[in-house]
Amino acid sequence: MNYIEFVIDNRVGFITLNRPEKRNALSYELIGELKEAFARAEADERVKVIVLKAYGEAFCAGADLAYLQKLQGFSYEENISDSNHLRELFQQIYTLKKVVIAQVQGHALAGGCGLATICDFSFAVPEAKFGYTEVKIGFIPAIVMVFLLRKIGEANARHLLLSGDLISADDARQLGVINKVVRAEKLEAEVLSFAHRLITNNSTHAMMLTKQMIAEVQAKETNEALTFASQMNAKARASADCIRGVSAFLNKEQITW
Repeated sequence: MNYIEFVIDNRVGFITLNRPEKRNALSYELIGELKEAFARAEADERVKVIVLKAYGEAFCAGADLAYLQKLQGFSYEENISDSNHLRELFQQIYTLKKVVIAQVQGHALAGGCGLATICDFSFAVPEAKFGYTEVKIGFIPAIVMVFLLRKIGEANARHLLLSGDLISADDARQLGVINKVVRAEKLEAEVLSFAHRLITNNSTHAMMLTKQMIAEVQAKETNEALTFASQMNAKARASADCIRGVSAFLNKEQITW
């Protein structure tokens, strides 16, 4: 991998954007390497939680504008294929069987903002700026819009997507774009502490089923959603993790997942 670093340490899979000289801009190759790294982390039994982070001053500046300019010469079919490349990455993270935490040490803009906010949890430094700036260059935040509307609702998403305004980390937290603001010197420790709390306290299988439901239930009509929820409830009850967890609780035994 040229643009991504992937390492495993103490049940955490670390995926690090490593294109700091380009502010970790999303090129076709970088997106491809991210998809490969997430697939590896999902399949590796040594990994329970994934942390997405970046080298350099920026977390991710969005699309590589030189590449975007090049795409203007592509046919519609070629651009559909390229758009699907990013769509597949966002959908992969959203539906991944394992929890993904974004560790945002710098600005997350346009597609980079989408990358940070599509993760299950996002921790950011106070200095980080967030924004969907595509409209300022005549482009649109098309793919991330689908996920952002789900995450923060239409009113807040409409403001961010149509204005293209940059917002502070504190404002991003208040809107629900990210989860927590942490001082730079404590960011890594805070993310690791949270990751290991999930690893120690929570069932892998239960978190996987919960993520699956979050991804699927919102698109269903109420009765269909409730039927699906009942089926998932029954499925979870019969799982080895639930049997083990309930038994440990009733017997007042300490359980480490």
